[in-house]
Amino acid sequence: MKILISTAVYYPQINGVAVFSHNLASGLARRGHEVMVICPSQTGKSHELVADGVRVVYLKSVEAKIYPDQIHSISERKKIAGLRVPRLLYKHGFRVSVFPAREVKRILNEFRPDVVHVQVSDPIGLSVVGWARRTGVPVVTTEHNQPDVITDPLRMPRLLKKPANALLAAYFRNHQSKSDFVTMPTEKAIRDLLGRGEEFAVPVAAVSNGVDLSAFRPGKAEEGIYNKYDLPHDVPIVLYVGRVDPEKRVELVLKAAKEARSAIPKKQGWKDKINVVIVGDGVDKARLERLYGNEPWVHFTGRVMGEDLMELYKVGWVFATASPIETQGIVLIEAAASGLPLIAVDAGAVSEVCVNGLNGYLCEPGSVSEIADAIAKLMSDDELRRKFARKSVEIAREHDFERTLDKFINIYERVAKVGRGKEI
Repeated sequence: MKILISTAVYYPQINGVAVFSHNLASGLARRGHEVMVICPSQTGKSHELVADGVRVVYLKSVEAKIYPDQIHSISERKKIAGLRVPRLLYKHGFRVSVFPAREVKRILNEFRPDVVHVQVSDPIGLSVVGWARRTGVPVVTTEHNQPDVITDPLRMPRLLKKPANALLAAYFRNHQSKSDFVTMPTEKAIRDLLGRGEEFAVPVAAVSNGVDLSAFRPGKAEEGIYNKYDLPHDVPIVLYVGRVDPEKRVELVLKAAKEARSAIPKKQGWKDKINVVIVGDGVDKARLERLYGNEPWVHFTGRVMGEDLMELYKVGWVFATASPIETQGIVLIEAAASGLPLIAVDAGAVSEVCVNGLNGYLCEPGSVSEIADAIAKLMSDDELRRKFARKSVEIAREHDFERTLDKFINIYERVAKVGRGKEI
């Protein structure tokens, strides 16, 4: 098939949508499909390349300096008269294609896809849906976001947040209603956005983001990875992987680990008490490094990709996140596939990967003490940690990316066979 994927974020950007879009496109190409991705250019100018068998077309874009681009590192806020001033703009801003309709029309008229798959309801996604409606090409949409994912980072007052979330939910539902098939990563994400769905006319299915189980698997980390990132051997490590942005609440993991260090004495064979390894970059990294960078038990690796990331998962003894805004959390699946017990908060849809009492613990959002207790339980009980690790691997098998590919190919074939705007 000829498949068009549109997205507002794509490799080498790092977030769930960018990673999923890249995995999907390259996986489809590997299966023999002709795949094109269209997304905003990171240089501002239109250009294209072929990577992993995928033709990637970058559209003209402008910088939105109010949000970082997730590629370049972010420096500490500047000081004026000894005080750190609020950050209003970023040197390397997130790039957006503002008026892409003409470019989209030209590209799609030339490519002529059998089906289009829209990841984000940004101007590119809206233009793609508009083109597909005019030409009769079937549309599949995936909704990766929930309103809180957008409003939480804005730190809105509670009085404004509730109506803003309602408006965003209505916008998301309207966008999805214009497609022929809708997917979301989890059943809970579907319920949260669409309710029970009886009145939603478009077919909806939960399809996991999935991970490559051949890449993320249990095992002992290579010796060189410890030296490369200056990490300690024979020390219980709490691992966090992901964006280091305020909405991810990484500081809560650090505070919880500090409490757990005080609660658990150093056991025989440990060279130190609990350490924390933070893998990733983001808006909050410079502040956290200033607060915790001199602590010998805290380690910041910065942004890591590829084989090094796979090895760093093996360094961890447990994986912990305090983020309350996950629609599924690819990093949680990667950690589970790597054989790590999980500690997360009971919010969003993480309960479908982190099953409380089975392969990890779900804590009250914002509760440092509950996360600390969970860390202490797992670090002090080797057998429990091994039991949870085995269950994590079992749960991760349900999210094998090859199964995700099978499901999407089946959806594409169904909508292409039936045709645009017809009941499936």
